[in-house]
Amino acid sequence: MDYLMTLAADPAVWAALGALIAMEVVLGIDNLIFISILTNKLPEHQRSRGRRIGIGLALILRLALLGTVAIIVQLTAPIVSVFGKAFSWRDLILIAGGLFLVWKATAEIRHKVDANHGPDVFDGGKAAVVTFGGVIFQILILDLVFSIDSIITAVGMTEHIPVMVIAVVFAVLVMLLAADPLAHFIEQNPTIVMLALGFLLMIGGTLIGEGFGAHIPKGYIYAAMAFSALVEGLNMMSRRADRRKRGS
Repeated sequence: MDYLMTLAADPAVWAALGALIAMEVVLGIDNLIFISILTNKLPEHQRSRGRRIGIGLALILRLALLGTVAIIVQLTAPIVSVFGKAFSWRDLILIAGGLFLVWKATAEIRHKVDANHGPDVFDGGKAAVVTFGGVIFQILILDLVFSIDSIITAVGMTEHIPVMVIAVVFAVLVMLLAADPLAHFIEQNPTIVMLALGFLLMIGGTLIGEGFGAHIPKGYIYAAMAFSALVEGLNMMSRRADRRKRGS
């Protein structure tokens, strides 16, 4: 208790908490976009439950990783070298997660722009069947990638586990509150779906770049995403205005 009271009285801890919450919320929104797109492919009565399970898994993974933070930190140690380039477990996880995200985003974009795309070669030449378990498994994979990235980033911002736990729980609560409204908004606005898939494609490329050692300032990435979202918002307002004019 004395330890917690000491933390609460330290302004630097509050500053770190604010920065960490902001970072966790941003990473959580990335995670939530992916969850929303995947669960929107399920039957309507399963979507909300799928989103809650996906967000719950994100919380469990983050808290579990915080409990093994000493091991997580060691994931940044090089384990293999290829053509003179050293890779750690974190690098390999980010590369694998980024490739998976790029593949999923590309496949979804292909399905959206080509109505006669036929069987997907990634499904063994058979028509893809969306199942609840399959969706949850895909969500679990990306939850793991985002969780490891967020915990390693959190360790670099503060050494206090209670601060990390508060930031993680707060971010997951934001995800939980935003899950259904965001999913409904994405579903009702087809152009938003394509924009969200573009975001996922960019995030996947960013994860791959970071896995290969390229430092990509996240501020640039999220500024580009915010600008794109602003432009799309203006386009939506313009389309609504045109519909009102035609209706009058």
